[in-house]
Amino acid sequence: MTAVTRRQLAGLMGGASAAAMLAKGAWAQSPARAKDGGVVIGMSLEPPVLDPNLNAAAAVREVTAMNVYESLTRFNAKGEIVAGLARDWKISEEGLEYVFNLPEGVKYHDSEPCTAEDVKFTLDRLSAADSTAPGKSLYQRIAATEVISPTVVRVKLKSPDSFLLHSLAQGDAGIMGRKSAATNGTKPIGTGPFMFKERKEGDSITLVKNPAHRNAASVKLNTVVFKVVKDPAAQINALLAGDVDTFPGFQAPELVNRVRADGRFAVVIGSTEGETILATNNAKAPMNDLRVRQAIAHAIDREELIAGENGFAIPIGSHFAPHNPAYVDLTKTYPLDIAKAKKLLADAGHPNGFSASLKLPPVGYAQRSGEIIVAQLAKIGIKLSITQLQWPQWLSEVFREKNYDFTIVAHTEANDLDRYARDGYYWGYVSQPFRDTWAAVVKETDAGKRNELLKKAQKIVADDAVNGFLYQLGKVGVWNKNLLGLWENSPSPGIDLAAVSWK
Repeated sequence: MTAVTRRQLAGLMGGASAAAMLAKGAWAQSPARAKDGGVVIGMSLEPPVLDPNLNAAAAVREVTAMNVYESLTRFNAKGEIVAGLARDWKISEEGLEYVFNLPEGVKYHDSEPCTAEDVKFTLDRLSAADSTAPGKSLYQRIAATEVISPTVVRVKLKSPDSFLLHSLAQGDAGIMGRKSAATNGTKPIGTGPFMFKERKEGDSITLVKNPAHRNAASVKLNTVVFKVVKDPAAQINALLAGDVDTFPGFQAPELVNRVRADGRFAVVIGSTEGETILATNNAKAPMNDLRVRQAIAHAIDREELIAGENGFAIPIGSHFAPHNPAYVDLTKTYPLDIAKAKKLLADAGHPNGFSASLKLPPVGYAQRSGEIIVAQLAKIGIKLSITQLQWPQWLSEVFREKNYDFTIVAHTEANDLDRYARDGYYWGYVSQPFRDTWAAVVKETDAGKRNELLKKAQKIVADDAVNGFLYQLGKVGVWNKNLLGLWENSPSPGIDLAAVSWK
């Protein structure tokens, strides 16, 4: 028996469930599937599709990035940019040309060869004027992609882009085959170390090892099942029952101590790129009034929100990760001040506040923070009514149609401050000073000067109170202690499985 007692187990799962678990012998230290190189990974959200060019959901990238698809560059566990599908590259002195060298003999999972023509196809599709890819703005500075040889490709830029290698590491830039790209949403085919096997809608996605991958000898897992377990209570049940080996992003921080009490599991607290915000429709009245947004900022109590995350979060005052070297602490831009918040609302013509909607996606942090935000804004007369949305609904109503007042969501891509310069982004924020500053950020190749520009950009967004900046979401990783190689931090959405193995 582990450190979790029978009584604790009964409290967590109900007496009958606990008894059934014990009868099945579910307390074995290592699941039988470990012997066959299998692992079951728990997910809170189901990816709507399996092509990152078709949907912005982080869950798409968690399954496919680095596993099914490979980008030219990639992130390592430290968040550094390293070689991905490209084995190396050279940058011209003026920063306008990048030449990437590919390994020879790379093939897609359907045995089609992967060549520089596919790199051109992928980047042309991302950077096209009519591209509908969620991250298309990251690739708009690409002027042309040229095939030099089957294994050499040149990317020409309209102007220097100091983030290009970073952008090419994103899951959005996974290199796709010309013949298979059209069906990647349902049957993803890439060059990665794992191949798509099957999907059971609402339940799971299964990948299997790609024996033809150039690094197949170092890949220890044979089968990976991504199991969808949406309810936080069900997540801990699945762990304790041995049905799931890991939740790289555990969504029940209030239950962490109960998991820690069980000697079979490791609990690893790391960082994410997830700026969690009270996203605000700046294009809609009354949120289009700066004074209203400032009032909301003054009413937010970050300490209470972080307590709701069991302390696994860091306060933020702008849309930027605290672990980034360019971070500047702007949490005091609008300190908690209810009296000032009420005066700002009155000055804006809303002395009694107003009513608005808060549309929440089905993730734990949004649900917890949503209840707290409702109570906090009620103190200044803003009456929020919560509408619960499933993830496809949220992406449709909020993200694409912009049919919302407020929502709460974590933006998990690294260096995503660029969203505030995008045309038509769902916040409806337009600021020429910010756009000019961001253009300078992208062109600046000197790290020190770029960091100063990034600080200026953060301050513009904070001063404009574009969104309610709440906290940087912590990464609560929970896994069987015999499972090795999972990342402590999440420098980008994606669960790199190539180095994961059983002890």
